[in-house]
Amino acid sequence: MASFAWKGRARNGQLMEGIELADNPDAATAALKRRNIQVTSIREKGREIPIMKRLQIPRNVPQKRLSLFTRQFSVMLDAGLPLVQCLEILGGQEEHATFGEIIRKVQQDIEQGGTLADSMRKHPRAFDNLYVNMVAAGEAGGILDIILQRLSAYIEKVVKLKAQVKSALIYPVAVISIAALVVWVILRFVIPVFAQLFAGVGSELPFLTRMVVGASNFVGNYSIFLFIILFLGGIAVNRWHKTHRGRRILDGMILKFPILGMLVRKIAIARFCRTLSTLTSSGVPILDGLEITARTSGNAIIEDAVMSVRKAVEEGKTISEPLAHTKVFPQMVVQMINVGEQTGALDQMLSKIADFYEEEVDTAVAGMMKLIEPILITVLGAIIGVIVAAMYLPLYSILTQIG
Repeated sequence: MASFAWKGRARNGQLMEGIELADNPDAATAALKRRNIQVTSIREKGREIPIMKRLQIPRNVPQKRLSLFTRQFSVMLDAGLPLVQCLEILGGQEEHATFGEIIRKVQQDIEQGGTLADSMRKHPRAFDNLYVNMVAAGEAGGILDIILQRLSAYIEKVVKLKAQVKSALIYPVAVISIAALVVWVILRFVIPVFAQLFAGVGSELPFLTRMVVGASNFVGNYSIFLFIILFLGGIAVNRWHKTHRGRRILDGMILKFPILGMLVRKIAIARFCRTLSTLTSSGVPILDGLEITARTSGNAIIEDAVMSVRKAVEEGKTISEPLAHTKVFPQMVVQMINVGEQTGALDQMLSKIADFYEEEVDTAVAGMMKLIEPILITVLGAIIGVIVAAMYLPLYSILTQIG
């Protein structure tokens, strides 16, 4: 089958484009017409150069688009619409081009006799293991609409949690970046002017002034090398973090940071409890749920702890007993999970723990923002104050001598 690049209009007048697999242009046009797309242009897609194909960056589907799709999908199924028709409508109205193409491919697979879970499993950029396993459980139990509702609520909470973390990091990173740029401009362009002025005086400069002038000379002579070292260092750390050993060392260091470490731990616990609660309440086996939860924890230390718990559960133990031995989860979490196991309401207890820790994350983020702001202002004020004092000390000395 050949690939045909097409452009057209949906039934609501929206402009669309994409790639269609078919034997010939007429077959591609007919397939698009069945999806209520009026084709305005179509052409066979030429073969891509292999090296260019390798250089293409895969576009992952945003979580917000996935959440909206899941919510609409569940409503349509609950209203009694056939599965293929739901996907056809959702694929036709999807604004994200990559996601729209994925939905249409899932629809084609189902029309050819595949299951929804197996069709989604072919597209990991949109549907991860958690999503696929929950859909498979929903199909097996005949409660796909309910599972999709739970998935939508779960994704919305994950998006909210990520937004909280980003909001906590954007402000300090932006302030530090702007401050570093301002200090660099002062050292690179302003201080040399003062240095030439002081050189004409001939008197010995104060120690603080000599130190700032030396820093200015260093920045002026080696700025390009500093940027290259920082750039290459960032790449090296990123690649090291992708290795098994590097990820565990760096993630362990993050957990030990005084403020950030506690925030990361709370986020990981909230994500663990929310994910496992959603999986267990949807009928996913506990061993599969623990494995999926470990992979989505976001921290190698948490992942190893959960995988050790999974191994113990596989040997016949409860979740709470090996969880206490990991020394990663607080005692309160372990005790509440133990109560949930004994009462047979583990999913509900995990959901309550997740709610509690998500509120704790809110409080921690707000507290961290209040703490970071005065610290940043104090540090930046001290740096600028040192530079200004270093430049005015010689002037004061000269004016004193003149007086």
